[in-house]
Parts: sequence; structure tokens; C-alpha cells
Amino acid sequence: MHRCLALSLLCALFVGAESAQPKPSDIPKPKFNHEAVEKLGWRLGCQAYTFRKLTLMDTLDVLGALGVKYVELYPGQVLSESHGKTKFNHDVPQELIDEVLAKCKAVGVTPVSYGVVPLPNDEAQCRKVFDFAKKLKLEQIVSEPPADAFELIDKLTAEYNIPVAIHDHPKPSHYWNPDTVLEACKGRSERIGACADVGHWQRSGINPIEALKKLEGHIFESHFKDLNEFGNTKAHDVPWGTGISDVRAVLDEAKRQNYKGTMMVEYEKGAGPELVENVRKCIEWYDKTTKELAGE
Repeated sequence: MHRCLALSLLCALFVGAESAQPKPSDIPKPKFNHEAVEKLGWRLGCQAYTFRKLTLMDTLDVLGALGVKYVELYPGQVLSESHGKTKFNHDVPQELIDEVLAKCKAVGVTPVSYGVVPLPNDEAQCRKVFDFAKKLKLEQIVSEPPADAFELIDKLTAEYNIPVAIHDHPKPSHYWNPDTVLEACKGRSERIGACADVGHWQRSGINPIEALKKLEGHIFESHFKDLNEFGNTKAHDVPWGTGISDVRAVLDEAKRQNYKGTMMVEYEKGAGPELVENVRKCIEWYDKTTKELAGE
């Protein structure tokens, strides 16, 4: 399909045109070799926040069309146009969870994590999140818990067999420095680890390679980014391999550590067809680079 035609079809999806939405097959699919990625023990996913201006159901359609097999859900995304303003989070009833799981199966996308979601030192509130994760068969919960909640959280990770990955937002958030994340993991079970947001580290002036080295053995997943500036909390995303982040070196370090897990595309800039095109470029760069790293 001609690129201009494809982008015009995408416009209908994102601007809510009265005409029918394009079928997922109308979205040009990037080249992606899942075998090379799996050989490295990695997976490519997407933080649903990337498409926060879409409903969750439309987001899943886009991911399925792009060939992205894994998704991290986040609290607060509108479920679908037919459900009005209902947001998909850990307060929804079972029937809505079933609807989302059926949609995921239909488009070939598996939800693997949920975040960034609060986990306060409140057992009833935390259990809501863990129960939700269990119903979705998630691999982990992503959070930035307060220090006084870790004893409770560690207990619940054992009971539910669902790990918690500590996420790092930029300064002045509590976990912007990997040393703070590492300190939170000390004395805890192996079910407490890190969600390595390499872009936020750079916004805070942290070298992502050094941060990954500090957290070696504790990293459960990554929010993967390439940025236009270093040390600026307002730096924005660019397609992988085109910014200042040396994302190839980040993957080299992940390979050296024998990291096994999901790298999530998380784009925090843009919307509409341009956003889909930028995510496509990230996927194609990842395809090329992982083939090289896998020796293919």
C-alpha cells in the first residue's frame, strides 16, 4: 500500500472521522523478526500509554497491526467508545476484563504488565491491584511504592506469585536515581526488582549504561526510549537510533547481562499517523539491531 494512502487511513482512526475506521490490515506492517529477538531472550512490547489518545480497544488494534505481541496496560485509559468514559483499571468488573482478554486474543497481543500504578501501604488497595493482575495473568506490576509499603508488597508478591518492578520517573521523583531503586530492593525477595526506564534516566542526567550496570540482576522489564537531549527533563522521544541515547549500546549491555524480558516501546510525544510512523521506525530499527546482536 502506498505510504500516503496508509497515513490518510490512519487519520480516520485518530481524529474520530465519521467515516469507518480503517481495518488493521490498512496499517502498513513493519518488518520484524521475532525469532532473532527470542534468540536473545527478549520480547518487544508497547506501553499502552504511547497511544493514550486512543481507547484501549483501538490501541490493541494498532498494536496487532504493527505486529507487537505484548502490551503493558496502564490505569486510566478509556476502554472503548461504546463504553463511554469508562477507564480500564483495577476497579473494573470481571466482564470488562473478559472483554479485554477476548480482544487481546483476537488481535494477537498479550498483556504482560500493568503500571505505573500506586501500591500504597494499604492491604485492601494493594490487593485490588494484585487481584486484577492475577485475573489478567500478568507477569508483573510496575509501580513506584512508598518505602513503608515494601513489607506488605513483598508479602503479596509471594502470595500471588506476581513480581513488582520499581519504575523511575525523572527528577524530582523518588526513584529517579538507580541507587534508590537498588536500596529498595535490598533485603527483599527476588520478586522485587526494577522497570528500567532508560529515557527517564537520561532526562535526569543519568547515563543509562551505568544505571543498567548498577541494577544488573534486578531488571524485570524496560521502558525503552531514544531522546533528543540529555539532562533535560523536557527532552522528547525520537525514533530509536536517531537520538543521543546510544540505544545500540543499551542493547549491548542488556545482552552482556544476559537480560531476559520485555522491552516496551513508550513514546510520550505526538499522536495520530505521525506517532504510528515513529513507532514503526522504532520497531524496524529494533529488528535490524537485534538481528545483528543475534548473529543473523
